[in-house]
Amino acid sequence: MTALVVRTSRLIDPSQGHDGPASLLIEDGRVTAIEKSASRMAAPEGAATLDALDRLVVPGLVDMRVHLGEPGSEYRETIASASVAAAAGGVTSYVMMPDTDPLIDEVSLVDYVRRAARDTSAVRLHPSAAVTRGFEGRELTEFGLLKEAGAVMLTEGKQSIRSALTLRRALTYARDFGLMIAKETQDRDLASNGVMNEGLTASHLGLAGIPREAEIIALERDLRIAALSRGRYHAAKISTSDAAGAMARYKQAGAEVSAGVSINHLSLNENDIGRYRTFFRLSPPLRAEEDRQAMIEALRDGTIDVIVSSHDPQDVDTKRHPFAEAADGAIGLETLLSAALRLHHEGAVPLMRLIDALSTRPAQLLGIEAGSLRPGMPADFAIVDPDLPWVYDETEIRSQSKNTPFEGARFSGRVLQTVVGGRTIFALNA
Repeated sequence: MTALVVRTSRLIDPSQGHDGPASLLIEDGRVTAIEKSASRMAAPEGAATLDALDRLVVPGLVDMRVHLGEPGSEYRETIASASVAAAAGGVTSYVMMPDTDPLIDEVSLVDYVRRAARDTSAVRLHPSAAVTRGFEGRELTEFGLLKEAGAVMLTEGKQSIRSALTLRRALTYARDFGLMIAKETQDRDLASNGVMNEGLTASHLGLAGIPREAEIIALERDLRIAALSRGRYHAAKISTSDAAGAMARYKQAGAEVSAGVSINHLSLNENDIGRYRTFFRLSPPLRAEEDRQAMIEALRDGTIDVIVSSHDPQDVDTKRHPFAEAADGAIGLETLLSAALRLHHEGAVPLMRLIDALSTRPAQLLGIEAGSLRPGMPADFAIVDPDLPWVYDETEIRSQSKNTPFEGARFSGRVLQTVVGGRTIFALNA
């Protein structure tokens, strides 16, 4: 591969604590040198150059929670179509959830996903695997073999683990292999048939509500078991102020726990549902504005570690229904960074912290080579215009499904180019 010199007036790389001008030398798909100054790095003989002056360069985004339809429901999303959407959003690595058909609970299925990604994906796909066989919550899967096959974490996808004993055994067993268990934090019995946040808005719309306690009770149980087992526990998507408070307490006590938040719960609240707009039916449900503000504060102070797209494609047959009957979930790979930049423009979260939560920190939690442009790391990055105004129109959606809560949204900030292994895989208007 030809050597490449990338010059930018602003590189933000939280792994190096750098925010300023820099030049990168890329050879054989990896960063081999970095010059952190405004002076231009001399290009070796025969090297190509990429000038990103007056643009922002960041390590490629790492999304820890992406649902796909392949295998089993390819009409919703394939590995190939998700790759195109991810590239447009500056996502260069993501973790695929195991809730496919069949479920990814065996080594052969992890192998299948990795082979399919190698053949059809332009970005780096990392499979996760089920904690229990068939998501039944009883028999644990073969954690060690799944890790050897390439699974980077264990999760039950949208399912929870009802048995406290099973969760304790899983966290203890996973600890021996250095694996993290990422878990939904919703008590299914308390949530019952609820479809949105319990409160005045739900009453006004005549919809069954999900109480905030369904999240905090499940999370506090999980955190206690994580502390007891000394395992690595990750709360996949929290959404309430009480959950943030519980997470902060256990972190301060030294438990090996972490948390994520969906970009939807940083950007939207229950009032956005309006007149039964099913693209806003999500899990966990959109909460009150006070909870959204609490999520932003928890992100800013590090209580919440990562931001995820929670990309969950659903087709018209599952979304074009009355609100209570529609499937929950929304796509989000393409709008992840642009929606997050709203927090920067509002002065709510520093840009360094946003990039850390979108790229560096998830890579650290997963233990993968990503989220950094230090010498020796893969040359995965995005070139961004943080101020470019644009409107997200349905005709531009690259995902196979179109169920976005951001249809028609006005953003300031967009990915202009995405590079994986030193090779451009997306260029706006190319």
